[in-house]
Amino acid sequence: MEVIRTVKVKLDVPDERCDDLHQTKQQFLHCANTTAEWAWRHPTDYCVTSKQKAEKALYEGLRNETELTANLVQKGIRRAIEATKSGVARLKKGDNTSQPHFDAWSVVYDKRSATFHRDHVSLSTVNGRVECDYVIPDDAEGTPIGEYLLNEDYEFRMSTLQYDRQTESFYLHARMRRVESDEQSTTTSDVHQTSSDAAHQNAKRSEDAKHRTVLGVDLNVDGSLAVTSTGAFIGNADEMNHRRREFEKTRGSMQQTGTRSAHLSIQSMKDREHRWMQDELHRASNQILEEARDHDCTHIAFENLTDIRKRMAGAKRFHAWAFRRLYQYTEYKAEMFGIEVEQVSPAYTSQRCSSCGFTHENNRRSKHQFVCQKCEYELNADYNASKNIARKLLKKLHSGQKSSGGGAPCQCALPSGTLNLNGDFHAYSVTESEGESTDKPTTSVVGY
Repeated sequence: MEVIRTVKVKLDVPDERCDDLHQTKQQFLHCANTTAEWAWRHPTDYCVTSKQKAEKALYEGLRNETELTANLVQKGIRRAIEATKSGVARLKKGDNTSQPHFDAWSVVYDKRSATFHRDHVSLSTVNGRVECDYVIPDDAEGTPIGEYLLNEDYEFRMSTLQYDRQTESFYLHARMRRVESDEQSTTTSDVHQTSSDAAHQNAKRSEDAKHRTVLGVDLNVDGSLAVTSTGAFIGNADEMNHRRREFEKTRGSMQQTGTRSAHLSIQSMKDREHRWMQDELHRASNQILEEARDHDCTHIAFENLTDIRKRMAGAKRFHAWAFRRLYQYTEYKAEMFGIEVEQVSPAYTSQRCSSCGFTHENNRRSKHQFVCQKCEYELNADYNASKNIARKLLKKLHSGQKSSGGGAPCQCALPSGTLNLNGDFHAYSVTESEGESTDKPTTSVVGY
């Protein structure tokens, strides 16, 4: 099994070489934007999505125009082509999109344009190489730097150099890779579990496979960002929307001034906003994973994110990005504990009664209220949807068994127990039943 981890480490860049890195970034983005403009010349007819064609047409010219090494020029070209491919895919779906443009501070390095060491890195610039020491904490044990960057079991892969304008600091987002057998386990500081705990949990699942339990996750553009089939209401989509609106309002007023100072302020705000969003999504993914581990789940089910902006009322590109990033964070963290993360069709998950199965559009009274027209089952609408999402993956896993009685049993994870496809409920304790604690979450669970 291949394990990939990204570690953010601050660089100690000599003061006299900072400008070399800034110039390298400008020329790298010039390569990317020149390529994007060339590849997007005829969007109504065709766009070039071949890296080979782009390099053949542009490489020599960009090498002469810049002071970059050959590898950095190629990386700039390839970054633009990848973005063009994504744009073409959106055009084919009928979505509105435009020519890719790159202005974020970043440069892509691999082993040909950088030499990676455990305590420093040598980076190619427009003015030769610059060696930068890593700023490593005195006690790195238990941190991503200690677990991956300083771990000889992990090798360096393609990495990205970024710059924080607020602190005027350079950071290397080092991509680390480790190849290990299925029996080996890994650790992560994000979910606060030791390697021995992970090894025990993975060994337990691989040896006896006593169950396959699914945690369902419903995503939302308002209210709670995510709601699980165990009754956990995670994150605050309303707060994210508020922060986004405030940023756009401030950015609009600053853009009207048109000054260089305003432009720099806008970019600094954008960086802060992005970091805040990433932190929120990491916290949400950690909570989802904690729910899965607390209920001994083997699978986590998300709704399919394809075309989510069209399907979900009120969803914008911002929401689609946040949902995909939350899924990615959950997926790579879950991998370390032997938990599989999959997507299922969201069709009718908001209209189907998770109790009796009756499906009708009138079942959903409002954004957050679900009342079954047949059995009068009443609960939070997002919570109802999360249980239906879990059930869809449950059916998929069950159909993959050799016989109805063979293999490991499949079940949905609920707050007070598990539920299988036959409707059999198994409580975690004799004092709990699904009726009250599961379907009508208390205020402490909902967060009101």
